[in-house]
Amino acid sequence: MKATVLVRPKSGILDPQGQAVESSLRHLGFAVGGARVGRLIELEVQSADETTARAEIERMCEQLLANPLIESYEIELHGAG
Repeated sequence: MKATVLVRPKSGILDPQGQAVESSLRHLGFAVGGARVGRLIELEVQSADETTARAEIERMCEQLLANPLIESYEIELHGAG
């Protein structure tokens, strides 16, 4: 099963990369109200069961892929593959 995990700073947490992107976009003439920078992680897990795969990926996020104190994550499953 393939999955995509989006990790980004929680709201209220300082995001210097996001601030730099926002500032640069404004200097280029784009009207942006804000920018946040995160990470996109693509995984392939060896589970055909969606519930088991999601639980396993959540454990991955909690233990390694995200810092749960300052980052949030979203998991999107793409079916067996």
